Amino acid sequence: MQAPRPSLIAENLACRRGERLLFRRLSFRLEAGAACHVTGANGAGKTTLIRTLAGLTTPYAGTVTREGALGLLDERTGLDPDLPLGQALGFWERIDGCTSPDGALTILGLHALLDVPVRFLSTGQKKRAALAALLNRAVPIWLLDEPLSGLDAETIGKVTGLIRLHVGGGGIALIASHQPLDVPGMKSFAIEDFAPAAREEET
Repeated sequence: MQAPRPSLIAENLACRRGERLLFRRLSFRLEAGAACHVTGANGAGKTTLIRTLAGLTTPYAGTVTREGALGLLDERTGLDPDLPLGQALGFWERIDGCTSPDGALTILGLHALLDVPVRFLSTGQKKRAALAALLNRAVPIWLLDEPLSGLDAETIGKVTGLIRLHVGGGGIALIASHQPLDVPGMKSFAIEDFAPAAREEET
């Protein structure tokens, strides 16, 4: 039986942080093969949006519906900091049923780091490790919060290429990033475009 085509849909979404209304009336629909770049200043609500789409935060209003499994990449690697990288990645490979992790390790240049405890990795190395874990999950929907931060130019090019491959193969990627992304056909919006007027925040 063929798996359903993935989709990610937000309808009239509104989110708060504490008493502050970050954004409202945000709607979009992403189907298989779609990429979307969310821009905005720090604190404007990009991370809150991604956490809401991932089901980690309840929206103040509106709905999120999706078809297909998702993977989240944010500032937390999800890797045990006390384990060598190879063992930390292996834990998730077993859970996710990944039988061929070598491709992700090679693309992201991680083979030389497999014996290094995760806590000793640099910011960029931890980001590459988290990306490898995401690749090995083989999920159709990617939610990426600042995936290029802490990476050098060469690795940024690799990550951008991976996003292209993912959506080119029928996946979905929603990326919150301050940095530009060269992904053909990618949609884009600024989170500030959905910020409330002052009088709305007071109600």
